Amino acid sequence: MALEEKGNLEAKRTECEIYSRVVGYIRPVNQWNDGKKAEYTDRVTFDLDSSRC
Repeated sequence: MALEEKGNLEAKRTECEIYSRVVGYIRPVNQWNDGKKAEYTDRVTFDLDSSRC
């Protein structure tokens, strides 16, 4: 991909909101306080299908 084409794609991007469930309700991550954002980065996710014994 040419550098010029890549610049055009960058200009077309829009910011997306990330939502997560906290204590039973869904809120945008960008509205969380600093402590909750830090906790979110520490979360560990796993796949139930691959974790079976």
